Amino acid sequence: MKYLLAMHMNPDVWEGLSEQDKDDVMSGHGEFIRRIRESGEMISTQALDAPARSAVVRVTDGVPAVTDGPFIESKEFLAGYYLVECASLERAYEVAAMIPDAKIKGLGIEVRPVVFFADAETESEFTGG
Repeated sequence: MKYLLAMHMNPDVWEGLSEQDKDDVMSGHGEFIRRIRESGEMISTQALDAPARSAVVRVTDGVPAVTDGPFIESKEFLAGYYLVECASLERAYEVAAMIPDAKIKGLGIEVRPVVFFADAETESEFTGG
């Protein structure tokens, strides 16, 4: 089963870290990527830019409107993700715990099963069952 391991960023928490702690998190991602590639569980990963450089598009009565940022009055934002394929939910939790951000108080990794993906070949893959 595929799982999205979403990394949420809180700028206040990040800014409170020492430079060494920040460096440890950043370099830890390289080691994490190496480990899950070796295990064959890695599908993809992406880091996302800050909310200040994003927008939300909504269509009302056929007219698109673009507004700033993804959230209203939110400190936390989606900073990136890993898409992995694990044998079980428990294994997905284990993999998520290896992500360096998980060790930082105030940050965390959201583990969410994927229920649809574009290259699904069977009904069970399409529905996540």
